[in-house]
Amino acid sequence: MTTNRSTLPEPITPAGRAGLAALLGEPARAVVALDFDGTLAPIVDHPDQARADMRAVTALSRLTPHLAAVVIVTGRPAAVAVEYGRFRGVPGLERLVVLGHYGLERWDAATGRVSAPEPPRGVQEVRLALPGLLQTLDLWSSTWVEDKGSALAVHTRRAPDPDAALALLRDPLGELAARHDLAVEPGRYVLELRPRGMDKGRALTGFLKEMQAGSVLFAGDDLGDLAAFEAVEEVRDQGTAGLTVCSGSAEVHALAERADLVVAGPDGVADLLTALADHVESAG
Repeated sequence: MTTNRSTLPEPITPAGRAGLAALLGEPARAVVALDFDGTLAPIVDHPDQARADMRAVTALSRLTPHLAAVVIVTGRPAAVAVEYGRFRGVPGLERLVVLGHYGLERWDAATGRVSAPEPPRGVQEVRLALPGLLQTLDLWSSTWVEDKGSALAVHTRRAPDPDAALALLRDPLGELAARHDLAVEPGRYVLELRPRGMDKGRALTGFLKEMQAGSVLFAGDDLGDLAAFEAVEEVRDQGTAGLTVCSGSAEVHALAERADLVVAGPDGVADLLTALADHVESAG
């Protein structure tokens, strides 16, 4: 489902409709939270070429001044998301926050600085072990390792058979991660090895408490965003209105089945943010 600049789509669930109504009724207490890849930026073969849709960034620059905050919750390093999102110095985004590495890192537009802990030792040990493992599996030349500093992601999208490569990697990477006390996060043709105890749900929950949010909208596209969907459902149970949005694709269906609202990929997310900005500005 897509929107135009003047029409907001209607969530399919009563809880989602209540969440949208709360956001529009009292935007100053609302938090809009967004995944990056597949939500603000299209999925691309080379992750280092991903860039946010500038229509979405423009809509956020209009929307953010009316909200409690906008937060990007991503598995990417915070500084990389800021660069690829082209968020730095954009008028209107002064209250933007980026939670990178599933919340291990934080960038605040107000200060322009990233705060981050030292990467755990297990990440360095996995970094050294990965080349040999991929060579043993005959996948070294057909996969790509994205080094995120505090995490490592093995992408199979460029392989001749991405699904077969992903299946072949799943158990060996799971065993490697377990030996070094890391977790494996599956995604769209990617398996990410990262520190335990942090996910998008925990990052989002902590941020909502910090902001004392009266409502929340979260939009994501991939399996790693399910934890954030669960966080929205949990705060709804506690009395905070919430809306979950799936940036739909042909590759992942789990989020669409659980979302209050499905839009057509990053284009649909940009349309939704633009329509929200139109409505909030006109009401103000």
